[in-house]
Amino acid sequence: MAISKEELKKLAELARIELNEKELNTFQHNIDSILDFVSQVQEVSEKGNNSGSPAGVWKMIKNKFREDENPHEGGLYTERILNEAPHREGDYFKVKKIL
Repeated sequence: MAISKEELKKLAELARIELNEKELNTFQHNIDSILDFVSQVQEVSEKGNNSGSPAGVWKMIKNKFREDENPHEGGLYTERILNEAPHREGDYFKVKKIL
């Protein structure tokens, strides 16, 4: 898959960047390489699932969750953590106003 210089000029215009002739040639080569790589990834993806969609690969990946074992009592470490804070106000960290 190749991109024409006219298409590249249009993309540069939309991105509001100026490209001289040398830069156009360099970018054209780089973008062609990227598009070739993406095509290869799509081919591998399509071989990996019969749906023909790269998104189908993500359906094969599953999160593995575990049950919490021996969870500690809520608030057990609150006081120890708050004591480590440089500034504290009641049961909260006191921080500098940013806005």
